[in-house]
Amino acid sequence: MDKVMIITGGGRGIGAETARLAAKQGYAVCVNYLSDAKAAENLLRELSLGKKAIAVAGDVSKEEDVLKIFAETDKALGRVTALVNNAGIVDRSQRVETITAARLARMFAINVTGSFLCAREAVKRMSTKHGGNGGAIVNVSSAAAKLGSPGDYVDYAASKAAIETFTVGLAKEVGGERIRVNCVRPGVIRTDIHLVSGDPSRVERIGAAAPLGRPGEPEEVARAILFLASDEASYTTGSVLDVTGGR
Repeated sequence: MDKVMIITGGGRGIGAETARLAAKQGYAVCVNYLSDAKAAENLLRELSLGKKAIAVAGDVSKEEDVLKIFAETDKALGRVTALVNNAGIVDRSQRVETITAARLARMFAINVTGSFLCAREAVKRMSTKHGGNGGAIVNVSSAAAKLGSPGDYVDYAASKAAIETFTVGLAKEVGGERIRVNCVRPGVIRTDIHLVSGDPSRVERIGAAAPLGRPGEPEEVARAILFLASDEASYTTGSVLDVTGGR
């Protein structure tokens, strides 16, 4: 069976590194991105896979966009065998008493609802109950889910904690249908997402406090994602794998 991977938020950072590694491992790859078409197009040229890689614009918090991502993958690459729920947002550092309902709605719509919608469509294609041959779903959480991120973004931490609970529940729900569901929990990783916090130095500062003494690199998270998606993790489901430098 051909290996087909959909990576949400795949144009940059952890998602882009996951796409690069997946391509090297023989996956046909759908790179979903929100608005940075140039980054996605540059990534596709770098992958040099011709018909085996596509880029699809879409906001995972919108059901119609999720349907489009999966429909275009079906048409161009075939039935998905691995989904990486990587799309996510953070916001500026803020205490809870100043957080608005609008910020909360956006945070949870993308970080939580988007992962649910994408997993729903993946299950419809992977599940033996629906005529599929099985597959793997890898969700991307954050060390914030465990640490709480007080004074920074408790809302982001809570959204990622929801993803970890979702991972456990879905894994139990579809395990008998040949679908494995796992989660990677990155620590502070050198990606552009941290620029949103308003503190450009936070990556190096917080990373230096980890037992390994440094921030992580996107490819280090990508390797964990590809492991969980692979047959090397054939008896692993409902698990959360820390890639945090020991935090």
